[in-house]
Amino acid sequence: MIASKVLDELKRRFPNEPEYHQAVQEVLISIEEVYNQHPEFEKENLIERLCIPDRIHQFRVTWVDDQGKTHTNMGYRIQHNNAIGPYKGGIRFHASVNLSILKFLAFEQTFKNSLTTLPMGGAKGGSDFSPRGKSNGEVMRFIQSFMLELWKFVGPDTDIPAGDIGVGGREVGYMVGMQKKLTHEFTGTFTGKGREFGGSLIRPEATGYGNIYFLQEMLKTQGADLKDKVCLISGSGNVAQYTAEKVIELGGKVVTMSDSDGYIYDPAGISREKLDFIMELKNLYRGRIREYAEEFGCKYVEGARPWSEKGDIALPSATQNEINEDDAKKLVANGVIAISEGANMPSTPEAIKIFHDNKVLYAPGKASNAGGVSVSGLEMTQNAMKLSWTSAEVDEKLKSIMQNIHEACVKYGTESDGYINYVKGANIAGFMKIAKAMMSQGIL
Repeated sequence: MIASKVLDELKRRFPNEPEYHQAVQEVLISIEEVYNQHPEFEKENLIERLCIPDRIHQFRVTWVDDQGKTHTNMGYRIQHNNAIGPYKGGIRFHASVNLSILKFLAFEQTFKNSLTTLPMGGAKGGSDFSPRGKSNGEVMRFIQSFMLELWKFVGPDTDIPAGDIGVGGREVGYMVGMQKKLTHEFTGTFTGKGREFGGSLIRPEATGYGNIYFLQEMLKTQGADLKDKVCLISGSGNVAQYTAEKVIELGGKVVTMSDSDGYIYDPAGISREKLDFIMELKNLYRGRIREYAEEFGCKYVEGARPWSEKGDIALPSATQNEINEDDAKKLVANGVIAISEGANMPSTPEAIKIFHDNKVLYAPGKASNAGGVSVSGLEMTQNAMKLSWTSAEVDEKLKSIMQNIHEACVKYGTESDGYINYVKGANIAGFMKIAKAMMSQGIL
């Protein structure tokens, strides 16, 4: 395989999909050497088969708002690869959603799920519908229309969706309800469900907690820990909230959080009580992060990201490509020793190069934010067994999974000078498992 040749062919066949091309390029560059050591992979054209999704479902979603006006949105489900288990991946509702973004997410999800050691393939779905500013009734009617198509493609042994940006407990509940109505079955088709109807303890916290558990393992390689470390967090949704919660619990100091309008910088630190304010603001009232600055009298910067502030650790937890080359240079100049991604692909290739060139600890999202899908997998197991584990049991299993992912990254990513390239390690570890499964199952 010559990575550039494969990528050029994918760009020719699937133009105008930059996020998808970016995700594929990162993986191809990382695995090229190990791929070329296995001529049997090339003989069966394995890399192209792995890069192109198994299937793409695309459909129109028509719904009626509270004023009686009819709207149309697009719905998607990308079923990327099920070589190691049923398709598994979130549903995203956001105005930015398009095929390129969902294909990149599904591709990344395939590798992430492989790293968890759980039997899950990769998928992603969603719509360009945004729940922001919509009433509960409008969100419910949209989702019921969305599910009229999606239910045909999902099931507990086929494809198990979950939440993502714009899709939390409320939205998953509406999906479960409509799927149950259409199929006349109550199954574990969705994860991220409410505790009352099959959800798992620790699921809301899992992505944020898992990110910090991975970060702890990275810091241990340098003889360091989180205590008294100043942490820059982007985002203020589920992932950011529970990332901040775990940092605070472990003695770190969180000084920033953000949303799509801007960021807050609180040099005194976001305490447990202040985080409770953010959680109530965002989860109950769907407010804006600037209201925190108004409440506590700290700095608010409109239309910007927090990467110019001084800190020890950066935890991007918002969206893709939120750290660019200039941001990375600022982070390094300000003394950041580690970056651990809670979001999916939040750093551009240019930013990642800056981190690697400066030998900064850098964890890609497919490794560090795998805690969410890991506990989704544990929720699937609990549903299948018709039982419920305690918070302590689930949390212990989550820690173990994140430690195992870190070990796999170290195994495949340690370079001759001792620096651990977590991007390379995660990509090779995920790839080898999927590749061996695909080879064993024949040409499909």
